[in-house]
Amino acid sequence: MDNNDATGPYREPGRRHPIHQPVHQAVNLSVIVFVTVNTEKRKPILARPDAVQVLLRAWQKADTWLVRRYVVMPDHLHLFCAPRDPAVSLKRWIRFWKSLASRQWPRPEEQPIWQLDFWDTQLRREESYAAKWDYVWRNPVRKGLAADPADWPYAGEMNPLMWHEP
Repeated sequence: MDNNDATGPYREPGRRHPIHQPVHQAVNLSVIVFVTVNTEKRKPILARPDAVQVLLRAWQKADTWLVRRYVVMPDHLHLFCAPRDPAVSLKRWIRFWKSLASRQWPRPEEQPIWQLDFWDTQLRREESYAAKWDYVWRNPVRKGLAADPADWPYAGEMNPLMWHEP
């Protein structure tokens, strides 16, 4: 897609930032959002034990949304999350945990850590959740970082988020 297409996921012609749609909440239907966050200038600084520990602590502290599954790659991360407090927007939550992680970052010379924006998609069906997780989980293998997805040490699950459909 042309980044200058004002009808696409961009706010205005020439912008390279996605529009973040409000999370759609329906009775008896799970809300699970797939998020991708990149490092500033795609610096390969995330896939390290100390960096991942900082992220996990930030997500635990920023508990207005719950992280279920995640994969941390060298220059970006993917996670599946759900609102615990619907009054807190996804954008506000991500800004909060990015700030927490940045303040606790083990190597200050790597600042700034994050790109300003992120990508998000609210999942609508359990099948799309399963397919998206499988794709993300295999990302380290596609990038030549692991022979098997189970060998990648920077992936895991924090909170149970079950899919419920009416």
